Amino acid sequence: MTVKLAIYDMDKTITVKATWTGFVIGAARRQSPWRLVFLPLIGFATVAYGAKLIDRGRLKQITQHLLLGHTMSAEATAAAADRFAGRVRLLPGAEAQIRADRAAGYRLVMATASYRFYVTAIAKRLGFDAVIATLSRDGGDGAVRAGIFGENCYGPNKLAMIQDWMAEQRIAREDAVIRFYSDHVSDAPTLDWADEAFAVNPHAPLRALALVKGWTIMDWPG
Repeated sequence: MTVKLAIYDMDKTITVKATWTGFVIGAARRQSPWRLVFLPLIGFATVAYGAKLIDRGRLKQITQHLLLGHTMSAEATAAAADRFAGRVRLLPGAEAQIRADRAAGYRLVMATASYRFYVTAIAKRLGFDAVIATLSRDGGDGAVRAGIFGENCYGPNKLAMIQDWMAEQRIAREDAVIRFYSDHVSDAPTLDWADEAFAVNPHAPLRALALVKGWTIMDWPG
């Protein structure tokens, strides 16, 4: 039996803009507004990332620790995620494509470098069947600690995590028809692996690669 999978990146593929900064600032403003004094330090960390002194995973961990604290309770995490999911701006073209894939019998999977603890609420709002995302460290009783557990779901790691998920679901690659949607060239490994690759609102490097590879380019207005 053939399994049809439509796998979507999230930030700037489904959403109008990247979500992590908006989530942590919104959560901090609600529960610990005094932590916003650390925003300049996050700016320095962002510069360090741009200079390749730290990687994306480390940048996320620093931001989380400064704005959300060492540990965030399960209740606070769930409430912040639900509030954010209700206000995040989605690309209408993405919503239409998601509906079309669902109607065509595709199982909807979100695969994103963003943290699972808030992504799940967005995926639920859109009716996704599964979420593959970066995991946070366990603070006990559902609480979230600052730090990444395992790998950042980014670049080649994202493809490996999708493959691990498929193995857990007992979906053999040869039995699957896979569509993958992304806006960023870091997802080239997964785009190359998919049966149908879609470069969505691609930045310049991905647009150039898509033209070479013959991947479908989709420009969705915000």
